[in-house]
Amino acid sequence: MRKNRSGLSESESDSAISPQVRTTQRPLLVYLQAILPSLNPTERQIGEYILEDPERVLSSSISDMRRGSGASVGSIVGFCRTLGVKGFASFKISLARELAQGGFSAGLRAVDGQPPISLYESVFQFHAQCLRETLQLNTEATFEQASRTIELARRIEFFSIGMSYPVAYTACNKLRLIGIAATTQSDSHLQLIAATQLQKGDVAFGISCSGSTHETVQCLQTARENKATTLSVTNCMKSPLTEHSDLVLYATPSEIKYFQAPLASRITQLALVDALFVSIAQRRKNKTATHLQRAGEKLLEHRLKKP
Repeated sequence: MRKNRSGLSESESDSAISPQVRTTQRPLLVYLQAILPSLNPTERQIGEYILEDPERVLSSSISDMRRGSGASVGSIVGFCRTLGVKGFASFKISLARELAQGGFSAGLRAVDGQPPISLYESVFQFHAQCLRETLQLNTEATFEQASRTIELARRIEFFSIGMSYPVAYTACNKLRLIGIAATTQSDSHLQLIAATQLQKGDVAFGISCSGSTHETVQCLQTARENKATTLSVTNCMKSPLTEHSDLVLYATPSEIKYFQAPLASRITQLALVDALFVSIAQRRKNKTATHLQRAGEKLLEHRLKKP
């Protein structure tokens, strides 16, 4: 049996890990993608090696992994614990199970062994896969808690800038349409001012793809200091934004870059927002119907009004 540098066999290395290891039901590779930006250089090196060719890892020993990734055996075992498994052997079992179930997005490559498809069909399949993975990343209990927190809030303030701001603006308008007191500011300075005015009973809702946008993180931190509840949507786990969030919904990270912006990020973020919106609207059926009817009548009058 192969020995690692510490003199332990691979199975012994795994069994030497403390049994009090965090377990997770999240998709392993999607979770790895999500936390990759927050890992230290050595962990990121291992993670990138795995994501480069997950199937190669299945037939690799821990010594092969050491040579391929350039990391030590101890770092690899510690990395596996970061992902919520006991060691390398357990990691390979979880990885094999996930790959067998088709749990890893193939991006614009051929899907499930099928012949290459057109560019346009690939883009749609990629979005569909990202939406499925986003649903897997979030539990129904988290969705429920987030939607009830919004519904019961005295006031909701959205914080976001750049490419994520349209998602925040859309979410704000959806809530206002059904009578939820929601506001957002397009200027980052005004957002920070709004954050200082939030208090207990209010909700600060941050949206950031990277989870590291300084302005959005600062606003949630400020709101939390003022006892407001903080909620966020991000594509990056273990990011600064999550550290200041009471509740977090995760959108799957994107493999494909388009003009330096993740292709699927906005769609998965919007899907999370829509899920919350529908949940709230369903619980408030009568109020929702009343607000929609009133708004619809006035909007119809506005559209039919002659200039």
